[in-house]
Formats: sequence, C-alpha cells, structure tokens
Amino acid sequence: MSAPPELPPLVSAALSLSGRRGFVSSTRNETGRLLATLAASKTGLLGELGTGCGVGSAWLRSGAGESTNIVTAESDPQLAQVVAELFAADERIEVVSADWTALIERGPFALLFVDAREAKLSARDIIADVVEPGGFVVLDDFTPSAVWPPMYEGRVDTLRQEWLMDKRFTTVEVMVAPDAAVLLATRH
Repeated sequence: MSAPPELPPLVSAALSLSGRRGFVSSTRNETGRLLATLAASKTGLLGELGTGCGVGSAWLRSGAGESTNIVTAESDPQLAQVVAELFAADERIEVVSADWTALIERGPFALLFVDAREAKLSARDIIADVVEPGGFVVLDDFTPSAVWPPMYEGRVDTLRQEWLMDKRFTTVEVMVAPDAAVLLATRH
C-alpha cells in the first residue's frame, strides 16, 4: 500500500513511547492513515476505547479539524498518565484513566475507534447506542478474509460476521495492508 513515509509529529512521539514501553502491537500506520482520513470528515467528539500508548488517538488528532475533540480511555493508570503528558499541549485530547466503559456516557460519538479487546468482543449493542447516526465505528486487527462467511484460523470469524450483518450499521471490511484489515461501520 502506498503512503508517504513521513508521520505526523504526534504520531511519531506516540510510536516512540510505544517502543520505550515495550508495546509490540500498536495502531498500524495503514490503519492510522484511515483513522486520520475519517477524522477529517467529522466534527464533534471522537473516541478511542483502549488508549495503549496513544498511537490511535494521535492519528485521529492528525486528521481532526479544529472543532473536533478526542477522548480516549486507558485502564492502566500509569500508562494513562504518561499518555496524558504526551498530549498535554493539545487541549482537544483528553485521556481518561479508566476502563473503556467510562466513555459510554460521554457520547454521542461522531467516530469511535474500538481498540479494546473486550469492547470488540462484547459491546456492539453499547457501541450502537453511543455512536451518532452517520457516525463511524472502526475496529482493527483483523486478518483479511476473501470468503463468506469470513474465516480466521479455519473457523468462522463470528465477531466479524456479526458486525458485517448487524442491521444498525452498514459495515465493510477494508484491507489496509496485505496482512491487515479493519471493519468500518457507519451507524444508521
């Protein structure tokens, strides 16, 4: 996939933090560029469930306009503090030191990046209630599947299948790299 090699400074800083903290998995640049592109189309509140080292939020911020705010939740209080310090110069990014569920009452969200495993697995109904009509939900870390029903490691990927069939959303699997896909859902 073609993309310029330069990264926004805040993304570079978050990736550097991720490396120092030993995170082997953070938001891929391909997914990040998609997040930035989607964020550029929205105003209001954007959210991330599962901050990690802030890479996803940094990508959201790199595309978000001046009238857009971002709130992200991290359950590890020490990591949340470090990421809050990383974003301290930008008053439009708020890091909440709490489980992802703490953001539920903060909606509605124009875009919600679901990066917490528990939320991906069990919170589709909750997410549907907190994303505004026309709002985006992005779920990453899928292996591309070219068959129906979608398969992963020889079994039906029920999580992906449920998102793709949920009538509250129009959802598509987007391959962001040969080995990586995201689900992009728009709330009806």
